[in-house]
Amino acid sequence: MKAVILCAWEWSRLRPLTKYKPKSLVKIFWKTILHHNIELLGNHVEKIIVIAKYKSEKIIEEVNKLNKIYSVKITVEIQWDKPWTAAAISDLEISGDFILINWDTIFSEQDIVNIISLKNYWVLVKGVNNPEKYGIFRQESNSNLALEIIEKPEENVWNLANLWVYKFNNKIIKFANEIELSKRKEYEITDAINLFIKEEKFELITAKNDFIDITYPWDLLHANNKFLDLLNSIEVEWEIEEWATIKWRIILWKNSIIKSWVYIEWNVIIWENTVIWPNTYIRWWTSIWNNCKIWNAVEIKNSYIGDNTNVAHLSYIWDSVLWDNVNIWWGCITANLRHDWENLRALCKGKLIDTWLRKLWVIIGDNCKIWIHNSIYPARTVEADSFTLPREIIK
Repeated sequence: MKAVILCAWEWSRLRPLTKYKPKSLVKIFWKTILHHNIELLGNHVEKIIVIAKYKSEKIIEEVNKLNKIYSVKITVEIQWDKPWTAAAISDLEISGDFILINWDTIFSEQDIVNIISLKNYWVLVKGVNNPEKYGIFRQESNSNLALEIIEKPEENVWNLANLWVYKFNNKIIKFANEIELSKRKEYEITDAINLFIKEEKFELITAKNDFIDITYPWDLLHANNKFLDLLNSIEVEWEIEEWATIKWRIILWKNSIIKSWVYIEWNVIIWENTVIWPNTYIRWWTSIWNNCKIWNAVEIKNSYIGDNTNVAHLSYIWDSVLWDNVNIWWGCITANLRHDWENLRALCKGKLIDTWLRKLWVIIGDNCKIWIHNSIYPARTVEADSFTLPREIIK
């Protein structure tokens, strides 16, 4: 059996993190999302086809690396002109059954294996309280059979949300070529699925295990936390100087140094070629990536610090995502709570949306320079390539 992974779109909801890389190449716990999914599928399928479009050259580069690691054959096909999900599979040439998954979720291996091993054709679903945000399946009474899928229904009648893990035969490709443009001027796979349901026995199976879904930039913090919770040992490949204090578990990769008088507690990962300078306090659920410098008297908590990023003296980074090549200069202070303790709202595609979080500081895109003594309001986004002024307040 073959598997197809859809990696074609930029996914603007994840901006500014996707300005220079596709969403599938966002790294969580040292692997990209694409890498995690290929690792899950690799032992259970004979071939994996990755559909790419946005920044496709970066997808190809990642697949070339993964082909050297895994025995399963991995190829890339480019989606060209037609927009959206059905168009991504319309040019596929596959005989027989295959697995189709989206690129932005990491599932458990058990749920993937269940879908592969079952007879007939299936989709992974979960019950949700806000069906208006999902594609929702209507189910036949007293059976698992799907009757139709409705994209973001206005009426709360059913609640089984589409999780974008399918087992199809190649009829779905035929239907993807037959559908018309939707009201959103897109070729949507949900329209092709409704045609498939009329001809084939298409059943619903509920996900049995937790999964990690990356939709918005702050979801990266949740994903980071889920993986860091799995740490069960201390792994040190390089140097921790005398008088540094390590509480609980840490991974320290090669050529990274924790200097004296650093205090680290709970589960933390520090990747390669990174230096943590004295008097710094690093708290739980923090990942600091490659070639970083965390200078004197910095405090970091529950944050994702990307490659080649510097955080200078006397700065506070809480509940934040700092992407690659970011410079935080001296004395930058953050706020991560509203005065009224309500949920924080963040800007996404020009609209303020509820993050469902009470603590969130800032999302900073690639190549930003946050100058000395900046103060930043909670739940703010700094676009890639930005440069602030001294003592600026980011509201």
